[in-house]
Amino acid sequence: MKGYKVFDQNWRCKDFKYEIGKTYKTDKKIVLCKEGFHFCEKLVDCFNYYEFNPNNKVAIIEARNDIIKGDDKHVTNEIEIIKELTWHEVLDIVNVGKDNTGYSNSGHSNSGHSNSGHSNSGHSNSGHWNSGDSNSGHSNSGDRNSGDWNSGYRNSGDRNSGYWNSGYWNSGQGNSGDWNSSNYETGFFNSRQSNIINVFNKPCERKVWEESKKPDFIFFNVTQWVSESDMTEREKEDNPNCKTAGGYLKTLEYKEAWRLAYESATQEDIELLKALPNFDVDVFEEISGIRVD
Repeated sequence: MKGYKVFDQNWRCKDFKYEIGKTYKTDKKIVLCKEGFHFCEKLVDCFNYYEFNPNNKVAIIEARNDIIKGDDKHVTNEIEIIKELTWHEVLDIVNVGKDNTGYSNSGHSNSGHSNSGHSNSGHSNSGHWNSGDSNSGHSNSGDRNSGDWNSGYRNSGDRNSGYWNSGYWNSGQGNSGDWNSSNYETGFFNSRQSNIINVFNKPCERKVWEESKKPDFIFFNVTQWVSESDMTEREKEDNPNCKTAGGYLKTLEYKEAWRLAYESATQEDIELLKALPNFDVDVFEEISGIRVD
C-alpha cells in the first residue's frame, strides 16, 4: 500500500531515524497508535498528527506485509521510504485549489486551513477574502461572520466593524439598525446610547438588561462544520470538494441555528432564559421557533 509519512527536519519520527530509499522491518506485534511504523493513506491526514511546517520532511512510502487500518492512519511491520516531497508538491496534494499555503483548502489562494472559498487567510471559511475564521461571507477580517466586509465578530449583516451586528455599516456593538456608532441600537444614525430599550417587545431599563445573566446558548453560531462522515448524499453532491477538505462549512438557517443551540442548553440555561427581563414565551417562540414550556 502506498502512503505518506511526515518526519522532523532530521528525518526522525518518534526518536527513530529514517533514510530515503531504505526499508525498515519490525518483528514486534504491531498495534495501532502503539507499535509499528505508522503512515497515512492521504497526505492531508498526516497533519492531524504533525505540525503543518515546511521545515518538516514529507515522503511517499510503501507499506508491506502486515497492515492494520485505522480511520485516518494505518500501521505496518514493514515500510520503505521511497521519495521525499518538496513543500510545493505537498501543497498541491493536500489542496484541491491552487496557490494555497495552508491545507485542506478546496478554493484558491488560501493561507489558512479548511477553506472552500478563495483568498482566505483564516480557517474554515466558505466565502472569499476572509482573514478571520469560520466566515461564510466575503471580505471579513473578524470571526464567524455570515455577511460581507465585516471586521468584527459574529456579524450577520454587511460592513460592520463592531460585534454581533445584524444591520449595516455599524461601528458599535450589538446593533440591528444601520449606521450606528453607539452600541445596542435598533434605529439609524445613533451616536448615543438610549437608557430605555425594548426587551421582548416591552420597555426595559438598559441597566436592568445589562446586569441580567444570559444563558450561553443564545450566543450561537450561524455556521457549523459538517464532517464528511456526517454529510448526506445531497450535501456531497453539492460540495464535491468535501472529500479533500474532510467536510464543509454549512451556513445554518436562522431558526435551525436556534434549535441546535437550544438542544445543547442545560436546565440552568433554560432557567436563565426564563429569568430574562420581560421574558415572554410567545415572543421567544416567534423569534426562535422554540416553545419554552
